[in-house]
Order: sequence, then C-alpha cells, then structure tokens
Amino acid sequence: MPARKVRTPSPLSRPLNEIKADLFKALAHPARIRVLEVLSTGPRTVSELQPLVEVESSHLSHQLSILRGAGLVVTRKEGTTVIYSLRDRLVAELLAVAKRLLVTTLAEKRDLLDELTAELTTR
Repeated sequence: MPARKVRTPSPLSRPLNEIKADLFKALAHPARIRVLEVLSTGPRTVSELQPLVEVESSHLSHQLSILRGAGLVVTRKEGTTVIYSLRDRLVAELLAVAKRLLVTTLAEKRDLLDELTAELTTR
C-alpha cells in the first residue's frame, strides 16, 4: 500500500489572525528587529550587518534565515556576495508605527509617574 501524502495547509486557508501571529513571532527577537531597522536604511551584506546588529555571525545568519522564511527580507547575489534587503518598505513603516506606539505609551507612563511624584511631594 503506498504511503499517503500529508497535506500541508495552504497559508491562505488559515485564519488571518494566525498568519498575523506568525508575522509577529518572526519579529519577536531583538536581533531581528535590529536587522530590520538597519535594512530600513538600505541593502546590506552580512559583513556590513554584523557590526551594526552586534551579534555573532552564526547568530546573525540564523536570524536572517528566520526573516527570509517569514518573507520579510530578500536576498540577491553579486558574485559571491549575498545582499539582504527588506522585501517591502511596509516593514519599515510597521517598525516606525511600533516606535510611535511605544513613545506614546512611555509618555503616558511618564505623565502618570510625574503626577504620582507630585502627589507625594505635596503631602
């Protein structure tokens, strides 16, 4: 009897919230965020990325592999050199929105801290 093939579900047959969760999982590492931030300024080779991301080369290669698998970065070869770039400028926009969200959240917390500190000093 021939072996049955196990079908992998098409990414499009999955609920959108699961696909989004996978995207955010791919973003859920400081080194990967840093790689994307650096690539937001333009394409780079691994040797150019390494000192800017400040991780070991083997760790950087692993993180780049995850980002490629998630479709966030693409590569092109020039001779023996591999150049990484963002697949879409929307990735840079997503990072910018996340930064604005964090700044807003931190500002609100700072304001609350200032209010609580003022209360303590007026007692």
